[in-house]
Amino acid sequence: MLLPRILTALIGIPLMLFLIHQGSIPFLVFVMGIIFLSLYEYRIVLICGGKEVQKYLVLGGGVFLALGTLNKNLFSPLLILLITCSFVGEMLRNNRSLERIAMSLLGTLLIGWTLSHLFLLRNLRPYGESLTYLLVFCIWIMDSVAYFAGSWIGRKKLAPSLSPGKSWEGAMAGFLGAVGTSYGFCFLFLHGIYSGWAALAMGSLIGIFGQISDLAESMIKRSSGVKDSGYLLPGHGGILDRFDSFLLTTPLLYYMITFLF
Repeated sequence: MLLPRILTALIGIPLMLFLIHQGSIPFLVFVMGIIFLSLYEYRIVLICGGKEVQKYLVLGGGVFLALGTLNKNLFSPLLILLITCSFVGEMLRNNRSLERIAMSLLGTLLIGWTLSHLFLLRNLRPYGESLTYLLVFCIWIMDSVAYFAGSWIGRKKLAPSLSPGKSWEGAMAGFLGAVGTSYGFCFLFLHGIYSGWAALAMGSLIGIFGQISDLAESMIKRSSGVKDSGYLLPGHGGILDRFDSFLLTTPLLYYMITFLF
């Protein structure tokens, strides 16, 4: 599985870096595409586990909620409308299910709301592009270091019921990889903008919550008896598998930078 993983990365990494650099509409289209495909995979995963979801609310509602996040005046009205539509849609069914409402709204928030912050982070002025690169490189290096360290020296299982391949040793190596990457990136490209302490704080946040976010997606898959969210990316599984570490990390980093730095 290593060769397909590397080949996919050789194509995907330059494409994503190019779109981050472009920003504006191209990056927005990319982010919305990632959100839509991730929502689609989320729906399929739940269906495979015998859990029904409101298809149109998950796909359409998640994308509209993501777009609404880009305008703080629209987000709250759209969220209320989304919740209302979810309940009304269920009231019109004969086999009503609160679980179907809960699982549908979870997907729109966990994927649509969180990943929309990739565009918000990129639009932070004047260093949004650099900060988006920082997030992406930290997560990529964290995942890679955790994967290889876990394969070579992993002994103590981190969460065997959620992700049997992950170990405490791999998680610690991934955390150190994120912190070191953040510090090095800030020193090289954001020197004088963010202090060393700020770089360590951002790296620590990514190193901790990136792995929690990964496990959160694993929890969804395990509850449905599914190993991968999809097969679109050879060696990486689905789109949601590739962007799972961004789910919780991206909004947390955005608000850390916005309110603390």
